[in-house]
Amino acid sequence: MTRDVIRLTIADLSQFTKSLRSILPDPPSHVEMLNVVAQAAGYKNFQHLRATNTPTPQVDRRRVDRALRNFDAEGRFANWPGKTSMQNLCLWAVWALIPPRTIMNERQISAFIDQQTVTSDAAQIRRSLVEMKLLTRTRDGSQYCRVEQPVPADPRALIAELREVQRPALPDVAFAFHRPAT
Repeated sequence: MTRDVIRLTIADLSQFTKSLRSILPDPPSHVEMLNVVAQAAGYKNFQHLRATNTPTPQVDRRRVDRALRNFDAEGRFANWPGKTSMQNLCLWAVWALIPPRTIMNERQISAFIDQQTVTSDAAQIRRSLVEMKLLTRTRDGSQYCRVEQPVPADPRALIAELREVQRPALPDVAFAFHRPAT
Protein backbone atom coordinates (compact mmCIF):
# COMPACT_ATOMS: atom_id res chain seq x y z
CA MET A 1 0.00 0.00 0.00
CA THR A 2 1.47 3.34 -1.03
CA ARG A 3 1.34 6.37 1.21
CA ASP A 4 0.11 9.74 0.17
CA VAL A 5 2.67 12.49 0.60
CA ILE A 6 1.42 15.12 3.01
CA ARG A 7 3.28 18.39 2.75
CA LEU A 8 3.66 20.63 5.77
CA THR A 9 4.61 24.26 5.36
CA ILE A 10 5.70 26.01 8.54
CA ALA A 11 5.48 29.79 8.37
CA ASP A 12 7.55 30.42 11.52
CA LEU A 13 9.81 27.55 12.57
CA SER A 14 10.70 29.21 15.86
CA GLN A 15 7.06 29.52 16.89
CA PHE A 16 6.41 25.95 15.72
CA THR A 17 9.19 24.56 17.92
CA LYS A 18 7.96 26.61 20.90
CA SER A 19 4.50 25.08 20.46
CA LEU A 20 5.99 21.62 20.07
CA ARG A 21 8.10 22.04 23.22
CA SER A 22 5.04 23.04 25.22
CA ILE A 23 3.38 19.66 24.63
CA LEU A 24 6.44 17.47 25.23
CA PRO A 25 6.95 16.09 28.77
CA ASP A 26 10.71 16.77 29.00
CA PRO A 27 11.49 19.09 26.09
CA PRO A 28 15.01 19.94 24.89
CA SER A 29 16.11 23.58 24.76
CA HIS A 30 14.73 25.81 22.04
CA VAL A 31 17.94 25.65 19.98
CA GLU A 32 18.13 21.87 20.35
CA MET A 33 14.52 21.63 19.25
CA LEU A 34 15.23 23.77 16.18
CA ASN A 35 18.10 21.42 15.32
CA VAL A 36 15.91 18.32 15.80
CA VAL A 37 13.20 19.67 13.48
CA ALA A 38 15.80 20.70 10.89
CA GLN A 39 17.41 17.24 11.04
CA ALA A 40 14.01 15.59 10.63
CA ALA A 41 13.58 17.66 7.46
CA GLY A 42 16.91 16.38 6.12
CA TYR A 43 19.32 19.17 7.09
CA LYS A 44 22.47 18.91 9.21
CA ASN A 45 21.16 21.43 11.74
CA PHE A 46 19.12 24.62 11.98
CA GLN A 47 21.94 26.81 10.60
CA HIS A 48 22.21 24.55 7.56
CA LEU A 49 18.44 24.93 7.06
CA ARG A 50 18.69 28.74 7.31
CA ALA A 51 21.64 28.90 4.93
CA THR A 52 19.86 26.91 2.24
CA ASN A 53 16.49 28.62 2.63
CA THR A 54 17.27 32.31 2.61
CA PRO A 55 14.10 34.20 1.74
CA THR A 56 14.15 36.33 -1.37
CA PRO A 57 13.61 39.97 -0.49
CA GLN A 58 10.24 41.31 -1.50
CA VAL A 59 10.02 44.28 -3.85
CA ASP A 60 8.29 47.34 -2.43
CA ARG A 61 6.05 48.15 -5.42
CA ARG A 62 4.91 51.48 -3.99
CA ARG A 63 8.51 52.62 -3.59
CA VAL A 64 9.45 51.50 -7.11
CA ASP A 65 6.38 53.24 -8.56
CA ARG A 66 7.29 56.46 -6.71
CA ALA A 67 10.83 56.21 -8.08
CA LEU A 68 9.50 55.78 -11.62
CA ARG A 69 7.92 59.24 -11.35
CA ASN A 70 11.45 60.68 -11.42
CA PHE A 71 12.08 59.33 -14.94
CA ASP A 72 10.71 60.65 -18.23
CA ALA A 73 8.74 58.68 -20.84
CA GLU A 74 12.00 57.41 -22.40
CA GLY A 75 13.27 56.09 -19.06
CA ARG A 76 15.82 58.85 -18.45
CA PHE A 77 16.44 60.26 -14.97
CA ALA A 78 14.60 63.59 -15.10
CA ASN A 79 13.89 64.77 -11.55
CA TRP A 80 16.13 64.89 -8.48
CA PRO A 81 14.00 63.50 -5.60
CA GLY A 82 13.88 65.31 -2.26
CA LYS A 83 14.34 62.23 -0.07
CA THR A 84 17.79 60.68 0.13
CA SER A 85 16.40 57.14 0.09
CA MET A 86 14.55 57.88 -3.15
CA GLN A 87 17.66 59.54 -4.63
CA ASN A 88 19.66 56.41 -3.84
CA LEU A 89 17.07 54.17 -5.47
CA CYS A 90 17.03 56.32 -8.63
CA LEU A 91 20.82 56.46 -8.76
CA TRP A 92 20.94 52.67 -9.06
CA ALA A 93 19.20 53.08 -12.43
CA VAL A 94 21.89 55.53 -13.55
CA TRP A 95 24.58 53.14 -12.27
CA ALA A 96 23.10 50.33 -14.37
CA LEU A 97 23.65 52.38 -17.54
CA ILE A 98 27.35 53.01 -16.89
CA PRO A 99 29.44 50.48 -18.82
CA PRO A 100 31.10 47.93 -16.49
CA ARG A 101 34.89 47.66 -16.25
CA THR A 102 35.36 50.88 -18.21
CA ILE A 103 37.63 53.62 -16.91
CA MET A 104 36.48 57.12 -17.82
CA ASN A 105 37.89 60.52 -17.06
CA GLU A 106 35.75 63.24 -15.48
CA ARG A 107 34.64 64.73 -18.80
CA GLN A 108 33.71 61.35 -20.22
CA ILE A 109 31.66 60.28 -17.20
CA SER A 110 29.95 63.69 -17.06
CA ALA A 111 29.14 63.56 -20.78
CA PHE A 112 27.82 60.02 -20.37
CA ILE A 113 25.60 61.02 -17.42
CA ASP A 114 24.33 64.09 -19.29
CA GLN A 115 23.50 61.87 -22.28
CA GLN A 116 21.59 59.35 -20.14
CA THR A 117 19.74 61.83 -17.91
CA VAL A 118 17.62 64.95 -18.29
CA THR A 119 18.60 66.58 -14.99
CA SER A 120 21.68 68.40 -16.41
CA ASP A 121 23.47 67.98 -13.10
CA ALA A 122 26.12 65.40 -13.89
CA ALA A 123 28.39 66.63 -11.08
CA GLN A 124 25.73 65.99 -8.41
CA ILE A 125 24.89 62.58 -9.84
CA ARG A 126 28.58 61.67 -10.13
CA ARG A 127 29.31 62.74 -6.54
CA SER A 128 26.27 60.87 -5.23
CA LEU A 129 27.27 57.69 -7.07
CA VAL A 130 30.73 57.94 -5.48
CA GLU A 131 29.20 58.53 -2.01
CA MET A 132 27.00 55.46 -2.46
CA LYS A 133 30.12 53.49 -3.46
CA LEU A 134 28.57 52.65 -6.83
CA LEU A 135 31.35 54.51 -8.60
CA THR A 136 35.02 54.85 -7.66
CA ARG A 137 37.33 57.69 -8.51
CA THR A 138 40.98 58.42 -8.02
CA ARG A 139 41.97 61.02 -5.40
CA ASP A 140 42.50 63.65 -8.06
CA GLY A 141 39.18 62.77 -9.74
CA SER A 142 40.82 61.95 -13.05
CA GLN A 143 39.48 58.39 -13.40
CA TYR A 144 36.06 56.94 -12.68
CA CYS A 145 34.95 53.31 -12.80
CA ARG A 146 31.66 51.57 -11.97
CA VAL A 147 31.82 49.30 -8.92
CA GLU A 148 30.37 45.88 -9.65
CA GLN A 149 28.11 44.59 -6.88
CA PRO A 150 24.83 42.75 -6.36
CA VAL A 151 21.77 44.90 -6.93
CA PRO A 152 19.16 44.93 -4.13
CA ALA A 153 15.54 43.94 -4.88
CA ASP A 154 13.94 47.40 -5.25
CA PRO A 155 16.64 48.83 -7.54
CA ARG A 156 16.59 45.60 -9.57
CA ALA A 157 12.84 46.00 -10.13
CA LEU A 158 13.26 49.68 -11.05
CA ILE A 159 16.06 48.91 -13.52
CA ALA A 160 13.99 46.13 -15.11
CA GLU A 161 11.01 48.44 -15.62
CA LEU A 162 13.18 51.20 -17.05
CA ARG A 163 14.88 48.78 -19.46
CA GLU A 164 11.48 47.95 -20.93
CA VAL A 165 10.93 51.65 -21.66
CA GLN A 166 14.50 52.30 -22.82
CA ARG A 167 14.57 49.51 -25.42
CA PRO A 168 14.33 51.12 -28.83
CA ALA A 169 11.70 49.71 -31.13
CA LEU A 170 13.12 47.68 -34.01
CA PRO A 171 12.68 49.43 -37.35
CA ASP A 172 10.50 47.73 -39.95
CA VAL A 173 13.49 47.26 -42.28
CA ALA A 174 15.42 45.19 -39.72
CA PHE A 175 14.68 41.92 -41.53
CA ALA A 176 15.58 43.18 -45.00
CA PHE A 177 19.16 42.00 -44.46
CA HIS A 178 18.06 38.37 -44.16
CA ARG A 179 16.52 38.13 -47.63
CA PRO A 180 18.49 36.01 -50.07
CA ALA A 181 20.09 37.91 -52.93
CA THR A 182 18.33 37.46 -56.28
